[in-house]
Amino acid sequence: MRVALFATCVNDAVHPATAVATVRLLERLGVAVDFPSAQTCCGQPQYNTGYRRETEPLVRRTARAFEGYDHVVTPSGSCVAMVRDNYPRIGRKAQAEGRGDALAEAASALVPRMYELTEFLVDVLEVTDVGAYFPHRVTYHPSCHGLRVLGLGERPRRLLEAVKGLELVELPGAEECCGFGGTFAVKNPDVSAAMGADKLRNSLSTGAEVLCGADNSCLVHLGGMLRRQDAPQRVLHLAEILASTEEEPFA
Repeated sequence: MRVALFATCVNDAVHPATAVATVRLLERLGVAVDFPSAQTCCGQPQYNTGYRRETEPLVRRTARAFEGYDHVVTPSGSCVAMVRDNYPRIGRKAQAEGRGDALAEAASALVPRMYELTEFLVDVLEVTDVGAYFPHRVTYHPSCHGLRVLGLGERPRRLLEAVKGLELVELPGAEECCGFGGTFAVKNPDVSAAMGADKLRNSLSTGAEVLCGADNSCLVHLGGMLRRQDAPQRVLHLAEILASTEEEPFA
């Protein structure tokens, strides 16, 4: 099995520990992981802002970067959703405009091999107990892309429930958006901040030490708000919790 890590822009620039944790976790489970250096942005910011044609070179580049791998794994539901949901649309649009089949073919080659981390663990490796140890009270925020586009369902919760020492508490209003939404937060800062405040009010009400998520884009938004409030809670990516063991704590 040849597996590639898709680190993503947010993790590379802001939370590299999440990418490191993903590799550490997968290697502990016996998976050999490559990091193709040609990978860059998947094009989500450009596409979501209306620059479809400018996104096309990134579709081609991403597809080329991960050629030859059986699976491509990333700790980012939003980037997986971009590839699965929007790459085929970009390809079909290019075909409809009479610009050939290359983009559609690139998308169809990559889409079935692209996995969000929890999907890969549960569906491909068929594991929920990854041998993790994290003795803390944790609440989980399901990001919109993972929840609504990918349909991750209970996969993240099943992985967290199997972590030794972890107390998982329900997050009120868990399915409500945190307000980040990528460029939405830039275009609508007041609405975004109000939605984030609602999410944090619910999170803090749980008494959890850690607000966990599977998308660092959401956690950047919520973590910044927590720091500004000097709140007694920190954000942490699911991969960093799963990478922690009793012998080698990660987070």
